[in-house]
Amino acid sequence: MNAVDVAVIGGGLAGLVAANRAAESGLVVAVFEKGADERYLCNTRLTGGFFHIALNDINSPPDRLRQILNRATRGAARQDLVDALAGDAARALTWLKAQGMRFIKVGPHGYQSTVFAPPGLRQTGLHWQGRGGDVVLRILGPLLTDKNNGQLIRGTRATGLVMEAGRCAGVEVEGTVNGVIRAGAVVIADGGFQADMDRLRRHISPQPEKLRQRNAMTGTGDGARMAEAAGAKLIGLGAFYGHVQHHDALTNDALWPYPVLDMVAASGVVVNSDGVRFCDEGEGGVSIANAIARLPDPASSIAIFDEAIWDGPGREFLLPANPNLAKAGGEIIESNDIASLAAKLALPSAALEQTIATYNAACASGALTTLTPTRTTSSIKAWSIVAPPFRAARLCAGITYTMGGIATNAHGCVLDRNDDPIPGLYAAGSTTGGLEGGAHAAYTGGLSKTLVFALRTGEAIARQFGRTLA
Repeated sequence: MNAVDVAVIGGGLAGLVAANRAAESGLVVAVFEKGADERYLCNTRLTGGFFHIALNDINSPPDRLRQILNRATRGAARQDLVDALAGDAARALTWLKAQGMRFIKVGPHGYQSTVFAPPGLRQTGLHWQGRGGDVVLRILGPLLTDKNNGQLIRGTRATGLVMEAGRCAGVEVEGTVNGVIRAGAVVIADGGFQADMDRLRRHISPQPEKLRQRNAMTGTGDGARMAEAAGAKLIGLGAFYGHVQHHDALTNDALWPYPVLDMVAASGVVVNSDGVRFCDEGEGGVSIANAIARLPDPASSIAIFDEAIWDGPGREFLLPANPNLAKAGGEIIESNDIASLAAKLALPSAALEQTIATYNAACASGALTTLTPTRTTSSIKAWSIVAPPFRAARLCAGITYTMGGIATNAHGCVLDRNDDPIPGLYAAGSTTGGLEGGAHAAYTGGLSKTLVFALRTGEAIARQFGRTLA
């Protein structure tokens, strides 16, 4: 093989959706996946399978979804991306269902309305075999090769883009296939850079080795590096999607990807090694995880809460911390007063007592926005910490995927540093930026973003070749 119509880098959800949609128009498509195993690991395999828009029901009307996205991103997202995601969410789901993927509702909340079947297991440790993320790749891979006459070539890594007169004309690969593959269109869909320690250190955390990698460890940022070398703009590199994990998840695999401590941390306070708050807990777990990662020592933060929080929010959300944290081996420190709790944590007692007293006073008076940092309550209630026994859990940030990356327009066309499309070059999935992230680490829904823009990318490529699609 030395030429195809479309070369796709990465065999996850983004790559296989874009590849199949382009191939439906009759184009010759090859997907190059660096994983060699038949059931190669990637973040799609590990996903819980929730399709939502900023934790709201993805089946809501487009105007409603647009409002949700603009509110969640605080206007920081590219409006063409917002409009495309809101407008095509339902259509993209319909397409994926038509390929044989099933969805179910797993709970009363909006984010639980549309979930891969079977859904990911809410258990400690990894259990992805036969779950929805595994199933969708086992549907889309054979769909490409058996029905759409494409190729899925495993054990082959892209190493560079072929650029000719400002146009992408192919990709350099090594592995099962070696050399230059010429292509009229190239799609970068190899995921984020969450496992690239150098780029994480530059953009996410001063000590990325102290983050819990709650992902497949395959997102090494190859696509972003190749695109940048070809003149592409990279945007929004400073934020990631993840959760607040127990500190011991750094060394105990039973403590990731679940349970998470998002609700415990967001309902109480999170302090640093000086015993003082450093983030707005009311922004929720994704924002707290980003703030923890930015600390000089990302392994130094501690959640402080009480009995009421532990028995209330502590029993909520994905595989709740209460009682699953202790069952999995995560240590919870307890004491009947804040001073002795500080001593057990090796925190300055006076500082922690002052932090809790100031916070409790603000809760009582309703003056939480006067705190430094401020404490918002629009999403998550602030609970006073007054009911002994007082508890603490040492934390770390768990990183699932990075939110920033290659700049694209709403059709998946990669943009150069002047915001002009680079002919022949496309990108989809979490290798792209411009929608999620921003100063507040806005989370809009990784699977939804991936599906919609991968579908649109495949359709844009078909149009590039003058092909029509049903």
